[in-house]
Amino acid sequence: MNLTLAIGLFLLILFIAGIIGERILKIPDILLYILLGLGLAGFFHETKVVEMAGEIGLVLLFFLLGLEFSVKRLAENGSKVWKGGLLDVFLGLGVTSVICYLFGLDWVSALLVGGIVYATSSSITAKLLNDKNRTENKESEFMLLVLIFEDLLAPILVTILIGLTGEGFTPMDFLFTFLKIILLVGIAIFFAKIVFKKSEAILKEFGKDDSFVVLIAAIALTYAGVAVFFGLSEVIGAFLAGMMLSEVSLKERIEKAVLPVRNVFLPFFFLNFGMHITLTKDIPYIGLLVTLVAWSIIHKIALGYFGGQWYGLSKFHSLKAGLSLTQRGEFSVIIAAMAAGQLKIFAGIYILAIALIGTILFQIAPKLNKKIFKEVDKIKA
Repeated sequence: MNLTLAIGLFLLILFIAGIIGERILKIPDILLYILLGLGLAGFFHETKVVEMAGEIGLVLLFFLLGLEFSVKRLAENGSKVWKGGLLDVFLGLGVTSVICYLFGLDWVSALLVGGIVYATSSSITAKLLNDKNRTENKESEFMLLVLIFEDLLAPILVTILIGLTGEGFTPMDFLFTFLKIILLVGIAIFFAKIVFKKSEAILKEFGKDDSFVVLIAAIALTYAGVAVFFGLSEVIGAFLAGMMLSEVSLKERIEKAVLPVRNVFLPFFFLNFGMHITLTKDIPYIGLLVTLVAWSIIHKIALGYFGGQWYGLSKFHSLKAGLSLTQRGEFSVIIAAMAAGQLKIFAGIYILAIALIGTILFQIAPKLNKKIFKEVDKIKA
């Protein structure tokens, strides 16, 4: 099959899956894309094109999110999320590792599973916030900042785990990773406050051209690529690229130009995600699997409930945030790739299960949240 035909068929299949999900089954298209990828995995030995298309969609998704956060807004609100971020690390990495050790895993394997459980899926969460028109809700800013906190910490965690699994690790790796993050953020602030501010007139002139989307996509992809070159996540690079342009007056024009491109490419990310999950008839560590799925939900609900209140949200909005953060995804897949044998199969099944459960829980979070508080009010009365 030639490449043009393959891409055309993929887009057609993704369109049909989206229609079935939204209009017939009434479930998120994300879930169907992941399951579709799982079903198609056996028919494709080379998925580089799907992977690259998905990367572009992911970068543009976080670029658009970064547009909503100016440097000032990020600095003001970021200082309020660190307590929740530390709680997230303690529950997601620390407590999970202890649970795994109690189930019989050695400490290295336990830490590896802790890394898989730790981070919420930035891509799935951000896509759902957009799809369900919740980006302007009171809890959404806290949720996005938690995702960015995790995306900053995840490269450090990956560095540690690579060392522990035998590829070499020194304390200098810590220092270099921190320095790279600081440098990446510093360059973004410089461009936001000086370069793009002073060149806004030129940007306005280019904004009239049809090729304007090419310039904006180039900025987003280039800075995401710089982040990858530094050994960090393309997600944080894309977010910072959006932040660079968050204070220019063309923000609405930028969003209008980029949104259709993102919508074409983003489904490929979830398709590729599903294609890289390994399943088997025999489920290894089934007791641990059930325990961790339950704990994963409790962990994120606790993060949202307590971290949200530390951030300044009400109990009502804090609990809704927690109910909406339970899905795992891309970083879990990256860390799971370090596992081997039965542990790798276990990781794939866990990621699929919690991605599906978390996505469904996100859908019902507003209604479930109201019901919980209504029941609490009845008990108090």
